[in-house]
Amino acid sequence: MTHIRQIIVVKSFITIIFTFLSFSASVSGQTLPLIPAPAEQEILPGSFSITPATTIRLQGAGAEKTAALLNSFLESNYGFKLKYGSGKNSIRLEIDAKVSPESYALIINRDGILLKGDAAGLFYGLQTLQQLFPVGAGNDIHIPCTKIHDQPRFAHRGMMLDVGRYFFPMDYLKEFIDRMAHYKLNVFHWHLTEDGGWRIEIKKYPDLTRKAAWRNSTQYNYAGLQDRIPHGGFYTQEQVKELVRYAAERHVTIIPEIEMPGHSLAVLSAYPGLSCTGGPFAVPIYWRLQQEIFCAGNDSVFTFLEDVLSEIIPLFPSKYIHIGGDEAPKKRWEACTKCQDRIRAEGLKDEHELQSYFIHRIEKFVNSKGKQIIGWDEILEGGLAPNATVMSWRGEAGGIEAANMGHGVIMAPDVYLYFDYAQSLDKDNEPAGIGRHLPLEKVYGYEPYTPKLTPEQCTYIKGVQANLWTAFIQSRNVAEYMLFPRTLALSEIAWSPASKKDYKDFLERLPARLAALDAAGVTFRIPEPDGWDKVSIENGYATIQLRPLVEGAKIYYTTDGSDPATTGKLYDGTLRLPLTFKGLDVRCVVTLPSGRNSNVYKLTPVE
Repeated sequence: MTHIRQIIVVKSFITIIFTFLSFSASVSGQTLPLIPAPAEQEILPGSFSITPATTIRLQGAGAEKTAALLNSFLESNYGFKLKYGSGKNSIRLEIDAKVSPESYALIINRDGILLKGDAAGLFYGLQTLQQLFPVGAGNDIHIPCTKIHDQPRFAHRGMMLDVGRYFFPMDYLKEFIDRMAHYKLNVFHWHLTEDGGWRIEIKKYPDLTRKAAWRNSTQYNYAGLQDRIPHGGFYTQEQVKELVRYAAERHVTIIPEIEMPGHSLAVLSAYPGLSCTGGPFAVPIYWRLQQEIFCAGNDSVFTFLEDVLSEIIPLFPSKYIHIGGDEAPKKRWEACTKCQDRIRAEGLKDEHELQSYFIHRIEKFVNSKGKQIIGWDEILEGGLAPNATVMSWRGEAGGIEAANMGHGVIMAPDVYLYFDYAQSLDKDNEPAGIGRHLPLEKVYGYEPYTPKLTPEQCTYIKGVQANLWTAFIQSRNVAEYMLFPRTLALSEIAWSPASKKDYKDFLERLPARLAALDAAGVTFRIPEPDGWDKVSIENGYATIQLRPLVEGAKIYYTTDGSDPATTGKLYDGTLRLPLTFKGLDVRCVVTLPSGRNSNVYKLTPVE
């Protein structure tokens, strides 16, 4: 964790112009710290005490799986397990197959807890219950009384991790899935192939993992700088099966992505005959859009891809296989005799229709195996394959077009849901990113049901997904920094009713959830304190009221431009500072219970 700490502690010189905005505390006391917000919730007086004497009561086949997860949680966090029994002092777990999918009811009173739902709903209800447990309470566990009836807004609640550019080990993938599931996300989109690396074992083509999975250096930045440390790795088919099982136990479906026809340079480095030019090629050691592409006029390309998919498909129970389709450059096809012959032979108009031919042909094969395809919105170009679902990343336009055509849509617009985008304008002190600005509030504000579609057309929007591309993300610590807290905003977009979304209320519930992540060692980006950019000015004084957005955190500040991480005073109330004092330079840092520091945030008034 050392290197990410260095990133975070480095000073951030963000200049905020003082405005005449007043700050008001928003602690209502009427909201339980649950993310995502439940569909229906009633807070009741009192609490239920869980002790080693509390019992678990089960009803319905499958409830024992949730009971095992509950006991695992209790043992890990509080040092005891519960026995099975009856009586008032109990937690009742009931399977009800008649309820709507993934829904649950959680009723907590002074005598006990009732959790009821289908198998997935029971799991999600447990995640809600776990968020009500006090952190670090020993055996003194008091759960507030409440009634919750809850169900998801969208069926597809996804997160994509790009392991093609940077390989992530199995233990991290399991942590990634655990955190997804805890916040009721249920689709792990596994981006397994890229120009920068092939990451899954294919027994018929061993050079995919012997050659295409490795490169001579990490991809470092836009300037083409490399550290010359060899990088690579892949997952065996047995590891894939293990992860699929692990995810399924947490009601997460894994959708694999095998990129085609573009983003295929790693494959072509191992099998150059599948290209238009014949190579030779190498796995690139820097990130940029590559021109190399599978040759659409070469039947051996389709034989290769069908062979690959024939090994991929049995590994994944998912209904869908993601076939990419994005950013497929046409330069090689334009100059390729075989590709031009294909265009003429098939009566195609141009290279865009050639891509459509390519996708149609792959879809037909995938459908023959009982699966359906998802592709990025470029698969619309030249005509959409008959049964394809579109993942709209270049804004919402592709999703709108697909919905108008009656096709399923997953909304994943980059301007709202690309988590490799920077969380702050402070480019010098944030981790390297793609360069665009995507703060937490903007993520939270995304609404998948666009007014550009009718209510009927909106029914084709099956869900939402955020994507973490790893061109600049080389480690789990940096990945976590980019993912959180924005993933918590995603969970509320995907699960909670639109009527429940309220950013001010979200900020009231956020501190407890970030404190739990801190206790788990997650290196999330520590948000600026609430109020750091809301300053009131009156009678020559600036009034500043701050609240840390992590429960138990402290704020240290200076007013002379010095480093608050080393010389700061503990903030314990409203700051009232004279504007007449020249050189007024207020800086603050947030220190977590774990001891980790935020960036240094700077507020400079205009004289």
